[in-house]
Amino acid sequence: STPLYSSAASDVYKRQVHAGQAAYTPFTLSLYDKAVLGVSCRWLWRCPASRLLGHYQANITDNHLDVGVGSGYFLDKVRFPSSSPRLALMDLNTDSLAFCARRVARYQPDVLQRNVLTPIDFDGPRFDSLAMNLLFHCLPGSLPEKVVALDHLLPLLNPGARVFGATLLQGDVSRSLPAKGLMSLYNAKGIFSNRDDSVVALREALASRLDDVHVEVQGCAGLFHGRVRKTLP
Repeated sequence: STPLYSSAASDVYKRQVHAGQAAYTPFTLSLYDKAVLGVSCRWLWRCPASRLLGHYQANITDNHLDVGVGSGYFLDKVRFPSSSPRLALMDLNTDSLAFCARRVARYQPDVLQRNVLTPIDFDGPRFDSLAMNLLFHCLPGSLPEKVVALDHLLPLLNPGARVFGATLLQGDVSRSLPAKGLMSLYNAKGIFSNRDDSVVALREALASRLDDVHVEVQGCAGLFHGRVRKTLP
């Protein structure tokens, strides 16, 4: 199987990848909905969970891959097109995977521990939708560097599949002083890595890989969706 870290990755890079997901422990996941979605998203990032859930609802299919699963809040709340969707959960963090899998156990999800910054070992049927929600700002590097994750995920998707998500930006979005302060702290700790992330960089990175790309700014968040090209590279 594919190793979680490529042999060429530096120790610094390994630490950055680890830091971006290490904050998700059973304890912090139990607080995630109220602390992150209820407080930070609404009052600091100015992108309430209801807006993110609506984005899920508009784009999800009943053959869905969710990457960077967090607490599973959105998968628990969204209405799938059918009562028995095919659902797969992918994350590097085993605590997040276990927490989310329990929450959506009614869908009998497949659980895949993978690092999306390396090529992904997967030989199952392809998916019709992919969510990467609140993920990019936790990955190390600039947006052009970390959107390589999408290059690794595209082979898992059917042509025309819907790709969507949201990420927190800095460069060309309006942020309050508390939002700037918390983002600065999270970047210093390695929880976030979005100092150079902008709407323009996000749009360009996605448009080079997907068709029908749309990016909408809500507070400090860039909500995006697009479609997998009919002919993959």
